[in-house]
Amino acid sequence: MGASIVQLLLIIFIKFSFVAAQTNDYVYLQDLKNAWKNTPPNWDDKPDPCSGNWDGITCTNGRVTSIILLSMSLIGTLTRDIGQFSELQILNLSYNKRLTGRLPPAIGKLKKLTNLILIDCGFTGRLPDTLGSLENLISMSLNSNNFTGAIPPSIGNIKNLYWLDLGDNRLSGSIPVSSGTTPGLDMLIHAEHFHLGGNMLSGNLPAQLFSSNMNLIHLLFENNTLNGSIPSTLGLVQTLEVVRLDRNQFSGDVPSNINNLAGVNLMYLSNNQLTGPMPDLTGLKGLNYLDLSNNSFDKWGIPSWFSDINSLTKLKMSNTNLEGVLPAALFSLPELQIVDLSDNTLNGTLDIFSTHSKQLQQVDLQNNQIVEFTQRSQSTIELILVGNPVCMESGVTEKFCSLPENTTPSDSRQPNKCVPMRCSHSLQFMSPNCRCAFPYTGKLFFRASRLSEHEVSTEYDSLRDSMISSFQMSQLPVDSVSFGNPTKTLDDYLVINLHVFPSEGDETFDRKGINGIGWSLSNQTFKPPPDFGTYVFKGDDYEYFLGSGKKSSHTGIVVGAAVGGCVLVVLLVVAGMYALRQKGRAERATHESSPFALWDPTTSGGVPQVKGAKAFSFVELGKCTNNFSETNSIGTGGYGMVYRGSLPNGQLIAIKRAKQDSTQGALEFKTEIELLSRVHHKNLVSLVGFCFDQGEQMLVYEYIVNGTVKDSLSGRSGMRLDWPRRLRIALGAAKALQYMHDLADPPIIHRDVKTNNILLDERLVAKVADFGLSKSLGDANRTHVTTQVKGTMGYMDPEYYMTQQLTEKSDVYSFGVVLLELITARNPIERGKHIVREVRQAMDKSKELYNLHEVLDPIIGLSSQLKGLERFVDLALSCVEEIGSQRPTMSDIVKEIEGIMELMGLNPNAESAAHSAGYDDGSRGGEHPYTNDNLFAYSGLRFSMKFDPK
Repeated sequence: MGASIVQLLLIIFIKFSFVAAQTNDYVYLQDLKNAWKNTPPNWDDKPDPCSGNWDGITCTNGRVTSIILLSMSLIGTLTRDIGQFSELQILNLSYNKRLTGRLPPAIGKLKKLTNLILIDCGFTGRLPDTLGSLENLISMSLNSNNFTGAIPPSIGNIKNLYWLDLGDNRLSGSIPVSSGTTPGLDMLIHAEHFHLGGNMLSGNLPAQLFSSNMNLIHLLFENNTLNGSIPSTLGLVQTLEVVRLDRNQFSGDVPSNINNLAGVNLMYLSNNQLTGPMPDLTGLKGLNYLDLSNNSFDKWGIPSWFSDINSLTKLKMSNTNLEGVLPAALFSLPELQIVDLSDNTLNGTLDIFSTHSKQLQQVDLQNNQIVEFTQRSQSTIELILVGNPVCMESGVTEKFCSLPENTTPSDSRQPNKCVPMRCSHSLQFMSPNCRCAFPYTGKLFFRASRLSEHEVSTEYDSLRDSMISSFQMSQLPVDSVSFGNPTKTLDDYLVINLHVFPSEGDETFDRKGINGIGWSLSNQTFKPPPDFGTYVFKGDDYEYFLGSGKKSSHTGIVVGAAVGGCVLVVLLVVAGMYALRQKGRAERATHESSPFALWDPTTSGGVPQVKGAKAFSFVELGKCTNNFSETNSIGTGGYGMVYRGSLPNGQLIAIKRAKQDSTQGALEFKTEIELLSRVHHKNLVSLVGFCFDQGEQMLVYEYIVNGTVKDSLSGRSGMRLDWPRRLRIALGAAKALQYMHDLADPPIIHRDVKTNNILLDERLVAKVADFGLSKSLGDANRTHVTTQVKGTMGYMDPEYYMTQQLTEKSDVYSFGVVLLELITARNPIERGKHIVREVRQAMDKSKELYNLHEVLDPIIGLSSQLKGLERFVDLALSCVEEIGSQRPTMSDIVKEIEGIMELMGLNPNAESAAHSAGYDDGSRGGEHPYTNDNLFAYSGLRFSMKFDPK
């Protein structure tokens, strides 16, 4: 009897505990909901997350086992309550860029977690040591956040970990290996993926990290600051297929036993400080892609073993001390497509056509010593011999003696045997099946691709077919996909824009559909064709969810519309009677509600479309400026007079008042108010409002007190900018352009980036100004716009000048000139010499500070250690490459400058340096920034080779 009672009590206790656990899961989900904004609407509508099927929540036996919320625009932090979901197996919050803060240590309580995926969020701070307690974890993807500090050694305790991706963060310190009781990454012998690229990891690559019992397939350590020699133990990991050690500071010889890695098909060792003999890679029989560029190997001829690797498709050995005559046998490799041996001392006669591969597409031999070559008229091979003696003779006109024209890669959104249509909604896109819809968008980053950005368009079909097949197998509501705008980043990642269109009959996805697609791309369920390689997807926020409203709302809309219509009629009658009695006040009200009623579209284009900017009357701005008195005038520009004013709330403003006969001013008045009224960023000058009243055209801006960057570099402002402050200015301006290119919809090209158009506020925060020449791409998928050439000589992209095709890379070129100006304080053109050529001719990478002491601005602090200056110069010169496709994107540039700042121990996220040394508001020289003719006056194209000092 007593035993039965005990048994009954035990059963009751277990049931009570289970019910209590279910209740607790609900309570903790409510806590998460309270900590976040933009949670799914049915989290409010349905009280029970399990029986009510909350979007993104999966339950098993009444317990929460999965939380998947992707591209939901979530805002908030991940609180310690996450550790209370004791049955949770999957946590995936990827692509919510406004999920910020630190990962709570309580995350280590999730003992049953198998997948921790937080890709492309905004998380910061150190990774908690408690991650090592996730004993069942298989996949850890924390890439593309802002994590800092060291990699926790405790991760080595996760014995079953298969996928470790901590790439594209700001992690620093050494790579942890085990020692005594301390764990390390060498203990992860079952892991197949080490993706740690794009951080700030330093120190030696530990020999202990590698062993013969590891199962590594991908070793991605690119773009860190690892140094010392490459350990010979790397040759023990026979399972390796991809090795990326490029863009580090490795030195010494390449270990000979790397030749044992017979399974490697892609190897990147470029952009290091490797020396000694050229490595013998005869054993790498499956090698497809080899990049050894920009190392200091011993002077050597073309290694004979090249001709033994029949699988080789791409060979890159630029600037590796190669010399002698190129053997014709090199070009006969059956799969060879691309050869880059530029910037060496290869000489003699070039023989390509005797026995070349049918796959051969391009041979780049720029800047060698080749003296003779016979071109075959029928050849389709793109040969580049610029900078060789064969091209330096007078009268040489062969095509191979000029750089190839940049061709814009195509996209895949071509109609599939259907008739294209015009979409009724401006934010819709037409799918390949000619249906208008709101697609799910993002970017695919292929980290180890065999393809270039120009080759990829021929492979779209295979990528599309494999993706559609993967989505169909997962029963996702997808009709079609399209790709476009392939580019290569500074890290040599292939980036492709992706559009995923909803099923036939639907214009939008619901949250379940977005979660399904995002899961497939974040958890690597989708496997691309082999030539594309491993990838990361970064999804955009999705704002067009299907079915977010309630069915009953239709009735409410009808009733509301009827009531609202009656109310509107009454109001119109009252307003009409009121207008008859007070005609003058009604006219002023009309101006406020429709400030462009008198706009002349025949001379100034269509009526400006303005969002949010205040329409000031002429009387209001007169009061702000003492009726535009001379005492309030702060100068004159090409646009007209500039006045300082003060609004009734005390805010200081700058008012640009157009000349009465300025037709050009009217066009650019329209451009600037349209652009600035819809873009908002802390590094862009804010448009407060405008005036189009009584025949006047005025633009009203926030008042910027510290002038232009040009003023500070020239000494006119009285401020001294040291190296850290110049880095912060560069970062601020870069973030502004990144916002314009990547986040503005549609993207905006500034077209006149220069130091005269970058202002400094009271905290020396950089603000990009002057949008009078800016161009919108029209939609997010256009890669260029053909337009009349405008800009400022010295900053202007030569490719744009020659082709009249304006791209985002045109801004990148101009920004590169700004970067060079920041370190030299020289005008872009002085005495007929361009700053880009001057820096290139003066630099010597083998010497300290690249031997640029003579061209650097002394005020920058030459007596102190200028950490990161060489990287800064490399970045600037990559921006001013002649061919736009070879330049980085603004997002790449932002990341690189942030990395340089962290190398110096600076926090890139700090607002800015406080006040500059030597600054005295009362002693500032020069004109106010708004008097600058280049800055706030729309002067159009300036082709004079004489630099305008304003």
